[in-house]
Amino acid sequence: MILRLPRPSLSRLGVKLFAIILMVNVVIAALVFLAVSRSLDRGFIDYLETTQASRAETLAEGLGQEWGRRGDWQWLRDSPPAWRRLVRQQVWPGEGPPAHGIERRLGDARDFVLHDAEGLPVIGLPPDDEAMAAELHWLPIEHDGERVGTLGYRPPQQLMARMDRIFLARQQRNLGIIIAALGVASLLLAGGLAWWLGRRTRSMALATRRLTEGDYSIRLPERGRDELSRLARDFNVLAATLEASREARARWVSDIAHELRTPLAVLRGEIEAMQDGIRPLNQDNLHSLFQEVGQLERLVADLRLLSQSDAGALEVQMAPLDLAASLRSRLDEARGWLDDSGLALSADIEGPTWIRGDARRLRQLWTNLLDNSCAYTTPPGRLAVGVARDGERVRVTWEDSAPGVPEAALGQLTERLYRVEGSRSRASGGSGLGLSIASALVKTHGGSLEPSPSRLGGLCWTLEFPALEDDGRSR
Repeated sequence: MILRLPRPSLSRLGVKLFAIILMVNVVIAALVFLAVSRSLDRGFIDYLETTQASRAETLAEGLGQEWGRRGDWQWLRDSPPAWRRLVRQQVWPGEGPPAHGIERRLGDARDFVLHDAEGLPVIGLPPDDEAMAAELHWLPIEHDGERVGTLGYRPPQQLMARMDRIFLARQQRNLGIIIAALGVASLLLAGGLAWWLGRRTRSMALATRRLTEGDYSIRLPERGRDELSRLARDFNVLAATLEASREARARWVSDIAHELRTPLAVLRGEIEAMQDGIRPLNQDNLHSLFQEVGQLERLVADLRLLSQSDAGALEVQMAPLDLAASLRSRLDEARGWLDDSGLALSADIEGPTWIRGDARRLRQLWTNLLDNSCAYTTPPGRLAVGVARDGERVRVTWEDSAPGVPEAALGQLTERLYRVEGSRSRASGGSGLGLSIASALVKTHGGSLEPSPSRLGGLCWTLEFPALEDDGRSR
């Protein structure tokens, strides 16, 4: 069942994310605004100072040349328009000043002051105007190494106080518009991202709550290839695993109840028949009861072994041993049993093959495999067993003859209480735990157990164990 979100509502995570993103963007925008404004202010004033100083130097050089040609400054005292023409010629050679703008304001003749060699004013401020004179920057006017006058000019801070404020105000206004646009874009981005992420996380939170309440059928929609999509896929895998585990547990309990009910019912029936006098209380009937009790004991012992294996508490005593010798010994003991079951044994066992294992548990493993082959192989049949060293592994192959197992059922053979034919009749085999126990024993030894179709027409088991060196006996 795919989770459907309820009506949209505010998500705490979305609100927090929105506030964080918006706050970060506002702080960054404010810092950018302050930094750029300060840079514009300082850079603009530096530019004006450099420009004004350069023009003042050019004018001072031109004034020195004019003094050399005329010999004094009286001509400027007598003709103020000549001063304006001289400034325009020196500051704006060629095409002349621009029609308007800050550049024209910097070249105004009224912003320059000329004093003669004695410090008396020629053009501009009187010598007693100390306040205004203190604001001026002064350059010497020289001719042939002789100082013939002094040129003063207003610094940009006083000269352009109003105009630079206008310029900077315009630049800051434009910058403010840009910052405001970025703020709106950040607001929209933060809102959209917070809504999207909040919606995704809210769906995961709801699904997790449903999962904790036992609804394992819940699934999250898987969209995209980002981390959240991978998290949704992992969540779905977890939910499917829990659902399968619950179904397996329910089936496991049901199957155990069925397996226990059958021998208990037989015991109850036989005991009641003896109590009613229908069956006599003799050795044969007591032996039948003893067999049913033995079957119950084996079933309980198998269940206990599997539970210990699941808990990692299975008692094993690992030591170097020759697997080939262990298997050869068990097969030799079982030849009479195999002959009675109508199975012809062929063994190709190379040895020695040393592994770390528990001799008692390995004997139990061989016994379970023998039980399975004897129970499900149609006589007369064949059983072929082989052992060989393959690099760092020891491989055991266990093949029997028909009947075989459908390929679709191969992966379920080691499931507990599973039977291929689906019958619950005990006549066709044991409790259905033998192969589960065999798989648990192999895993306890660090090995693997894989089923496949046999070349003899039945089932082939391939067992692999980590190998020791040939001198494993000394370890």
